[in-house]
Amino acid sequence: MPIPNRTTDTTADRTPSPSADVCIVGAGVAGGLVAAQLATAGFDVVVLDAGPRFDRSDDLARMETGLRPVHSLGDVWEMGGPRDRYTTAGEVTYPLNDLRVKGVGGTTLAWGGYTPRLHEKDFEMQSRYGLASDWPISYDDLEPYYVRAEAELGVAGDDDNPFVERSSPFQMPAFPPSYTDTLFRDACEELGIAFHSLPKAICSEPYDGRSPCVGYSTCTPVCPSGAKYTGFVHIRKAEKAGARVIDRATVRRLEHGADGKTLEAVVYATPGGSQYRQEARSFVLAAGGVETARLLLLSASDAHPDGLANSSGAVGQNFMDHLYVNSFATLTEPLQQEPIGYVTSQSQEFYDHDDPTPGSVMLTFGNIQSVKPIEVALRGGDAVLREDLDDTIMGNRWGDELLDSLQSRINSTPGELAIYGAVEMLPDPDNRITLDRSTTDAFGDPVPNVRLSPDAHARTTGEFATEKQREILRALPVPTANISSSNTFGLGAHHMGTARMGDDPETSVVDADLRTHDVDNLFVASSAAFTTSGAANPTLTIAALSLKAADALERELRQE
Repeated sequence: MPIPNRTTDTTADRTPSPSADVCIVGAGVAGGLVAAQLATAGFDVVVLDAGPRFDRSDDLARMETGLRPVHSLGDVWEMGGPRDRYTTAGEVTYPLNDLRVKGVGGTTLAWGGYTPRLHEKDFEMQSRYGLASDWPISYDDLEPYYVRAEAELGVAGDDDNPFVERSSPFQMPAFPPSYTDTLFRDACEELGIAFHSLPKAICSEPYDGRSPCVGYSTCTPVCPSGAKYTGFVHIRKAEKAGARVIDRATVRRLEHGADGKTLEAVVYATPGGSQYRQEARSFVLAAGGVETARLLLLSASDAHPDGLANSSGAVGQNFMDHLYVNSFATLTEPLQQEPIGYVTSQSQEFYDHDDPTPGSVMLTFGNIQSVKPIEVALRGGDAVLREDLDDTIMGNRWGDELLDSLQSRINSTPGELAIYGAVEMLPDPDNRITLDRSTTDAFGDPVPNVRLSPDAHARTTGEFATEKQREILRALPVPTANISSSNTFGLGAHHMGTARMGDDPETSVVDADLRTHDVDNLFVASSAAFTTSGAANPTLTIAALSLKAADALERELRQE
C-alpha cells in the first residue's frame, strides 16, 4: 500500500495576517503549545511551518511503508529534495532527514513518546562538577511547568522512580509490564539496580479526546490510532481558539527595525515562489535545534553581522544529541511472547553521580523478536521483496497457511533481549550548526551543515553504560547463548543546544524566560535553548520550556 503522497491543503491563502500579535515559526510541540495558550488568551496568533499538513487518513499507509525494511523515516514523512537539503561534517555522518519531520505536528509525528524529566544535576553541571555551564533556572523552577506539560501531552506513568521528585501524579496509569520486563526486573533486583516504569505520552486510557493505545506497535514512525501525542493536538486547539496556521511557508529570514533591538517581520516563501513579510508585535522561533540556529544565522545584517541574536557567537554552537549504546542477549529458548512494540520500563540508577565521570546514562529495556510477523507478512505481498526470504520460512504462503508457518517459526526461534542506553553529551563549541554556502535549498538559501564528534566524556560514559548493560544481561533468570554490544554510537534524534540559555549575554543566546538577549521581542521555544543535554529524552523539557516562554510572552503582551 504506497503512500498516496497527498496533504490536506487547508491554507489556500498563504498571504500574511494583517494584525498579528504573535508570529510563531514552527508547528511542532513547542509552537503548538505556545500558539494554543496565546490564542486561547485572546491574542491574534499566526503560525508558519515549512512542511505540509499531512492527511492523517494516510497514516495506515505510512505505517506500512515504515515497516518495510527498504524504507526510512525520511521516506515515510517525505523528507528530502531541495526543501530539506543539508550537509554534514565531523566524525558522525549525521542523517538529519531521518531524524526529523518537517510538517504540521513536527517530529512528534514520528517520535516514540518517551517523556522522562531532566534531573536536578542537569541544571547544575558547572556548580557540581566544573563541567559545561549551569542553566539560569533550576529543576525546582521548571517543576511546575513539567506538571503542566505532562497534563498537556497526556502522560501515562507511575510514581515509582526514586530519582525524580514530583509534586503531582501522572494523568494516566503506566502501561503494564511485559513478560520480558519481569526478566529484566529480576536481574536488576539481584544486582541492586533500581527498575521502574518509563513515562510515555501515549494514552493508556481515554484522555483529552484521544483513544487508548490499541497496539499497532509502530509508535515510530507513525501512530495510526492517535493514542500517541503529537504537536498536531495543540495546533488543532490553537486553530479552534482562532490561531491561523500556514503550512508550506518556508521562513527565509527575520527582519529587525532600525535600532536592531526589535524584530519587525519574518520573510517567508510559498511553494509557488511567492514571498511575503509577516509582521507581528512579538515572535517565537520554535523550529527545532537545527533550523532555529540556521534561521538566526541566515538573518545576519549590519546590526547583527554574525547572525541575529548572536552577539555572543553562540548561535549554532554546542550542538548536542543523545548518543546510544545497545547490548543484546540471545536466549537459548524462544520467548513465545509477541513484542508489544515499545519500551515500558527503564532504570535511572546510573543517571546521578557524585563524580563527573562517567556522565549520566538512562537505560531502557526492550525485546526484539527474531522473526517479526508483520514484516514477513508485508514482504509476502510484495513481489520485489519476496525473493529476499527463505522459502522454507514462507515461500508463497498466504492466509491461514502463512499464519501457521509464522507461528511455527516464532515458537521455535530463540528470542533476543535488548538494553538501550542513552548517553549524556557535553556541550562543545566545535559541535555546531553552520551555513554551508556551497549548497542551497529550493529558495537559494545556504543549507545547514551539521558537525558532530563524540567527546571523551561521551565515550567514557558509553563504555560504562555498555558494561552495566552486559552485567544485567548476564544476570537474566533465563539461559543465554550470546551477549553482544554495539560497537558504534547510535543517535537519539534529539537536536539540542544551538541557542543556549544563560544569564550572561556574552556566552548565551536566550535568558531564563527564553527571550533572546539581543532582540527584545524574539523568543526561542526549542531544545536549541538547552544548556546541557542530560540523558533524558528532551520532548517533555521542550514542552515545559515552551509553556514558560508562553507565560512570559503573555505577561508582556498584556502590559503593552
